[in-house]
Amino acid sequence: MKARLSLMMFLEYFIWGVWYVTLGTWLGQSLRFTGAQIGLVAGTTAIGAIVSPFLVGLIADRLFATQKVLAAVHGLGALLLLLASSQAAFGPVYFLVLLYALCYMPTLSLTNSLAFRQMSDPKTEFGPIRVLGTGGWIVAGLLIGTLRLEATAIPMRLAASASILMALYCLTLPDTPPLMKATQFRLSDVFPAEVRSLFKERAFTIFVLASFLICVPLQFYYAFTNLFLNEVGVKNAAGKMTGGQMSELFCMLLIPWFFWRLGVKYMLIAGMLAWTLRYLLFAYGNSSSGMWMLWLGILLHGICYDFFFVTGQIYVDRKAPLALRAAAQGMITLITYGAGMLLGSWLSGYVVDLYAHTDAQGAVTHAWRSIWMVSAGCSAAVLLLFFFTFRDTDKQAHSAIASEAEAVGSV
Repeated sequence: MKARLSLMMFLEYFIWGVWYVTLGTWLGQSLRFTGAQIGLVAGTTAIGAIVSPFLVGLIADRLFATQKVLAAVHGLGALLLLLASSQAAFGPVYFLVLLYALCYMPTLSLTNSLAFRQMSDPKTEFGPIRVLGTGGWIVAGLLIGTLRLEATAIPMRLAASASILMALYCLTLPDTPPLMKATQFRLSDVFPAEVRSLFKERAFTIFVLASFLICVPLQFYYAFTNLFLNEVGVKNAAGKMTGGQMSELFCMLLIPWFFWRLGVKYMLIAGMLAWTLRYLLFAYGNSSSGMWMLWLGILLHGICYDFFFVTGQIYVDRKAPLALRAAAQGMITLITYGAGMLLGSWLSGYVVDLYAHTDAQGAVTHAWRSIWMVSAGCSAAVLLLFFFTFRDTDKQAHSAIASEAEAVGSV
């Protein structure tokens, strides 16, 4: 069973990693989309993240078995990706990728919930299974980078092929029927009053606000890093970017050690500081003598992601009531990966266009130093806001969070 669930996770994240990382390069260099258009297409996953809790709550939790829902949406997603890969105009590309995001983003939580239902001890079993998802993302980047497919539509077609395989494979997974009756769906089922009441605590509200704001400059990285690296002459950019996922795995082991010594506040600050430093390194790095700066910016991904997002997830898990932790995680995901990333996709596209230049031959280049300085400034502003306003005095929760961080690191 562990091997079967691990393969599910590998395919799930291979599909995402094989097309999303190089999306901006294909749209910018081959289809000549503007920065705003690239940002909007990249932001479709944020819209999917916003809608996802409602689709999952309505369909998978009430009406159909999880493995059947996964098979259906991955099969439909394959068709949508194939259609999108053959388009050249912004309107059709955006519409098709948006429909795909609405299909794919719910599968992130559905694969997790299916895996949890098949485990006897999720706390110790889930980590080694979920890590295969990161492995799938790494393999996808190495494949696309090695084959030099970054500026083509082929990654989307590979993702479509993998989606068909995933759809068929999901039908072989154990039956995971819905646990709730087919009753009328209500908003309170997704975000119960007890979860919303967490905002009465000042520290939690500031944490959520900072999480939302830091996701705005984060979209600069996710939407435009591959285009940036290709434009400044970095070879095998997609392959090099997988160094970020490798560092993510390594930094996961460091979380328990740092948690006991720094606590929640300074772990979160370290994550925000890493984002600011990453953008400064991108601003002043280059593909020759400054390549070490680009490498360091990529490798900081472990601190950027683990120290902020994983720490934040553990923090929310311990603040929420035991029976409502899944709903609390869904809420923070909607606010960060949904609303924050969506706003970031608009802002990043606007800034990239602001610093775009077209030469006599019609080729578009960008003043990347200015672009990365804007994102660094936004990250630094959120860091300062959080540093001076966040106060978490719940010592009992801190001890519990540290214990859970140790469990996360051990798996």
